[in-house]
Amino acid sequence: MHFFLKISLGLIKMRNLTLFLTTGIFILLSTLIMYALEPDNFESLLNTFYFVMTTFTTVGYGDYSPVTLPAKLYSVFMFIIGIGLLGVVIGKIVDSFTIFRKMREEGRMSYMKGNHIVISGWGKKSESAVQEILDSHEEVEVVIIDTLPKSPVDLTENRVHYIQGDPTAEETFVKANITKANALIVFADDTISDPSLKDAKTLLVAITVERLAPDVHTTVEVMAEKNISNFSHAKVDEFILAQETISRLAVRSALYKGVSQVYSQLISRQHGDDLYKLSKKAEWTTYNDAFQDLLVQGATLIADRNLLDINRRLNEPIPEEAVLYIICDKETYKKLTVA
Repeated sequence: MHFFLKISLGLIKMRNLTLFLTTGIFILLSTLIMYALEPDNFESLLNTFYFVMTTFTTVGYGDYSPVTLPAKLYSVFMFIIGIGLLGVVIGKIVDSFTIFRKMREEGRMSYMKGNHIVISGWGKKSESAVQEILDSHEEVEVVIIDTLPKSPVDLTENRVHYIQGDPTAEETFVKANITKANALIVFADDTISDPSLKDAKTLLVAITVERLAPDVHTTVEVMAEKNISNFSHAKVDEFILAQETISRLAVRSALYKGVSQVYSQLISRQHGDDLYKLSKKAEWTTYNDAFQDLLVQGATLIADRNLLDINRRLNEPIPEEAVLYIICDKETYKKLTVA
């Protein structure tokens, strides 16, 4: 009993690679030995391998069995050692899955894919942003960066990943594979009370990303409009003025009853028609060509990049670098992108 206990403890302490190699070698040797002892009985190495595996797993179907004494004795030895080896191997595999899940929950695993959206900073706004991304795009994956000890979201949703680390540190964004990301959204740190200090941290994050991935489209939340000038030396593509935006929307809603519903439709996939981006088509020469063609198909052209006066530019040619924005439903947009 003490002998078998020592063997079991030795197996458990083995390194994973050593254990798997030892198990594989033992199975191979057992197959060769059993076939050498009874070649006529097992007929082929494949049949012998099948017998060895059923013996290892204690299944023992009985369709193949040794008939000579040496083969029977070796089968007993193989049975005893095999149970220990296989049990430890299965335990190691289960442990590996447990460790993998724990590391993923704690954000200690690097993200290896690409074309994802990275969100820096966790809070109510980022929670809504994650849900909006998942609802808007069926294939885009999201990587969340924060200092929380565990993932703030349920990672059974395979499109969401968590990286634990300081968002101002390069290694954190390296783990998030920022160089292959499609976009980055930086939310202000809600744990900081001073708006200027919030924007200062956001600026530091933007500078870090600019150094690592200057081509990644970056959108940052800025608490005060006066601080935008401080971002002039950092390549930030878009700014979201959190406090001013809410205040201005509230005023518009008070002045023009029901206008908040229009905003809701434009900024969320959960309400009515949505805002989509569309590339110029070869058959469109002027804005009027695009406007009339889209109108027939159930979409409304409203802008080219930041130009909202399309209705006064209908006779102008559409430049090759145009980025058109339309309002329509999801089905219409799918038809337009396929056509």
